[in-house]
Parts: sequence; C-alpha cells; structure tokens
Amino acid sequence: MFHQGDKASVTTGLVIRKATAADATAIGDMVAEFQTYLRGLGDMTEFDFGADRYLRDGFGDDPAFEGLVAATETGIDGYLLYHFGYDTDIGRRLVFIIDLYVREGARQRGIGTALMKRAAELGQARGAEVMIWSVFEANAAALRFYETLGATPVKGLRFMSMATRALDGLTHET
Repeated sequence: MFHQGDKASVTTGLVIRKATAADATAIGDMVAEFQTYLRGLGDMTEFDFGADRYLRDGFGDDPAFEGLVAATETGIDGYLLYHFGYDTDIGRRLVFIIDLYVREGARQRGIGTALMKRAAELGQARGAEVMIWSVFEANAAALRFYETLGATPVKGLRFMSMATRALDGLTHET
C-alpha cells in the first residue's frame, strides 16, 4: 500500500488494493471513460469490455485476469488489470498489463506509478522478471508516462490477433 510520504506526488490517503467483484461498477465506469479517451485519439477498436465482462472473466474458478484499484478519499480513481505469463524468447516469467487507467481529474498525482509499482511487486512475488504491455501509438501521454518509469519500446515485434474460431475447418494439410 502507498501512503503520503512514499513519494512526494502520491495522493493523500491513496490505497492500492486488490480489485474485487464489488468494484465492477467503478471499473466499468472507468473502462467506458478509457474507451471514450481512446476513441478521441482515433482508436477504432470495437470495444466490448465493461462491468459485466469484468465480473464474468475476472472471477470464479479460472479467472482470466487479476486487478488492482487505486482508492482515494474521492473513491476509486484508477485501475490496473493484469495476468501472468511466460516469454520463451528471454526465458522469463512476466506480468502482462492488460489495462491501466487513471481518471483524468486524478492524474499527475502518482496513482499510475503506484499501480504499476504494486503490479511489479506482485509479479516479483510470483517469479516474474519483466512486465509487458501494449500502448495505442497515438496515446502520447501514456507513452511519456511509461518512459518516465523507465520503460522502453519493444522494437521489431508487432502484436497480432485473430478470432480463435478463424481456423475452424482448416486441416493440417492447408
């Protein structure tokens, strides 16, 4: 947990804690804000994540991700969703950051840094040596923020995606 004094710019009363099912509405609201922000930057992704998918996929017997929230005196002002994985190129466990968002009015107060630091600590506790994430190229503010943390771009790689059903019907001879 982070409290005033851990870093000069950290918000008074800031608590970084594990996200729970009870946080679904707050996280859903921030997800919608994040999606609107990204749309304003030109991201044309067909977003389909909100409070309902957060609850469906983040909990139960086999959760797809875990999360953290930044609770302040005004409520929940930020969240970070992540999962653990492995990188065979470097032979290391990793923490994959899925989403990091801090409400616009709460930015520049150390909340994003506190969320990233806690994710790094959780990763270290699980043997992860590296954190990885993607950033929408037009999101210059996010790129600057991550660079202030010491992050560097991954060069020579591109993220690719396709539906799992896209290969239905293909044979091994194809």
